[in-house]
Amino acid sequence: MRVLVRGCWGHLPAGGGAGRRSGPQWRSLAGLGGSPGGEDGGGARVREKPPWRVLFFGTDQFARETLRALHAARENKEEELIEKLEVVTVPSPSPKGLPVKQYAVQSQLPVYEWPDVGSGEYDVGVVASFGRLLSEALILKFPYGILNVHPSCLPRWRGPAPIIHTVLHGDTVTGVTIMQIRPKRFDVGPILKQETIAVPPKSTAKELEEVLSRLGANMLISVLKNLPESLNNGRQQPPEGLTYAPKISASTSCIKWEEQTSEEIFRLYRAIGDIIPLQTLWMDNTIKLLDLVEVNSSVLTDPKSTGQAVIPGSIIYHKQSQILLVCCKIGWIGVQSVMIKKTLTATDFYNGYLHPWHQKNPLAHPSQCRFQTLRLPTKKQQKGKKNVAMQQCIK
Repeated sequence: MRVLVRGCWGHLPAGGGAGRRSGPQWRSLAGLGGSPGGEDGGGARVREKPPWRVLFFGTDQFARETLRALHAARENKEEELIEKLEVVTVPSPSPKGLPVKQYAVQSQLPVYEWPDVGSGEYDVGVVASFGRLLSEALILKFPYGILNVHPSCLPRWRGPAPIIHTVLHGDTVTGVTIMQIRPKRFDVGPILKQETIAVPPKSTAKELEEVLSRLGANMLISVLKNLPESLNNGRQQPPEGLTYAPKISASTSCIKWEEQTSEEIFRLYRAIGDIIPLQTLWMDNTIKLLDLVEVNSSVLTDPKSTGQAVIPGSIIYHKQSQILLVCCKIGWIGVQSVMIKKTLTATDFYNGYLHPWHQKNPLAHPSQCRFQTLRLPTKKQQKGKKNVAMQQCIK
């Protein structure tokens, strides 16, 4: 659904270049209407070269790095790449605001909260991790459109969580794409610049984000230095290789012991562990697995540890390593700490929960004391419960 914007800007005045540009190809390439000539639609000439007036849209840490690079370019008076820089972010429950707002306030940059986009005059917009669809009317307010810094090699991983899905699916190569925003749909516009890098082995999504944020910020500055040329040389995204990166929900954090291998669980941990702890079920109690470690091969060959019959989810406490060994569809993972009411080390969990259970149930098979898949209710189920409760209240 298209998001409508309250902002309304006047005509752009003549800029640095004399005369008018020949018709830019980017509007037709990006599937946009509007005036194709060297004017902004109101008779005013469009700047042909820097310094640019930029409106930045962003929210998180990835976007903050892009904003930092734009701000540094504005402060660099020798290069004269950016003349004006203002910021749009989204409201946050935190008084300090999101990372982009924090940086903007620290740097004394004008900040607007969506859907307010100010009323200034700009040459180009820049988006990084904004998460809101921009209307065609808004895009056409910028003579050079709006650029997006996207942390994947489009068309792979279109959507709001490309870095998480890169790690989750074990990609060995990723990158950043500077593309042109199109209305109504995310991440479908023409590619202006794209660079690839190898994904560092066993890196978390947070670690990969740091690498890609720096790469993307540098790429954006490179595009802005040759903006008209970059736009006219843009290329459509290829139809092959398209994948989507939807938002991560709490249910993604629920380990499916019978379906997921140890490698898949470790990838899940590296992808979302910094955001949502992995979850499982033990004796009808929800448990969060906080610190996962790979299991040493010597532990797995210890007959005291894995000599008994096990099934996925089976838990064995390895005293020497002081970790919980958990059996997966294929392989094992190690767990150093958990949260059940409060944070516990593996040793605390064994002493307080596992060992007492085995003492009370000496004849029970160890599989009865295993981790099981936690099934969280879907939004539809939650809505159904609320409706039932409301009807009961009305009665």
